[in-house]
Amino acid sequence: MRAVRLEKSSFRLHPTLAKAYLPLGICSFLSQISLVMAMAAIQNMTLQYGALDPVFGQAQYAQIPMAVLGIVMKFFQIVISIAVGLAAGCIPVVGYNIGAGRKDRARALFTRLLATEAAVGAAALLIVELFPAQLIGIFGAANESAYYTQYGIKCFRVYLCMMALATVNKGTFIYLQSLGRALASTALSLVREVVFGVGFALLLPRWFGLDGALFSMPVSDVLTFLIGIAVIARTYLALGEQASPQVSGYLNQI
Repeated sequence: MRAVRLEKSSFRLHPTLAKAYLPLGICSFLSQISLVMAMAAIQNMTLQYGALDPVFGQAQYAQIPMAVLGIVMKFFQIVISIAVGLAAGCIPVVGYNIGAGRKDRARALFTRLLATEAAVGAAALLIVELFPAQLIGIFGAANESAYYTQYGIKCFRVYLCMMALATVNKGTFIYLQSLGRALASTALSLVREVVFGVGFALLLPRWFGLDGALFSMPVSDVLTFLIGIAVIARTYLALGEQASPQVSGYLNQI
């Protein structure tokens, strides 16, 4: 409190400050809303094309696709929550170092973040590829039909086969927010969830039936990552720029 003094004016809404931080909050809002839209599209198409499937079109098996998809999405949300937590933890560190003119530290942190996000996604990928039956078994597959287990294994292995890219994409979105690049972060997030997520969820089932809904997830992650490579490269270039002479001189004195 020696450096900060609170007065009545401190609790007023300042347009200049609001203009700076509202885009960052809106970015998070749009990211969450677009994710809900993508999930809703996949669920609707799974329900629609599941009814047309030779097996799941039967009344006794009709609930299997939606039940399995719900399980897979829960596991996906757990992994993505870890990815979000890692990236969100970088925000104050990035802000501090950017304010201090230490872009080199922010750049090194970005490298560590991307590597950690990729490791989390790779670990999740190994789990779903090697132990899908065990994951399904946690949710009571022992009492279900063989179709339940078979579709569950397929759903885990196909829907989540690009988890490493999904976690890297999510980390990139949030790191861009920490740099104040709300427009770039929002654009990437909307492209991933709305353009690709909703678009492929609606289009692929028309050609591949029920499997098309599963393929929409990895296809979206791959295309988003390809676009994100350019954004990541540009971010590295921006963080590689030297600080201003005044800041550099001050840091040298310290």
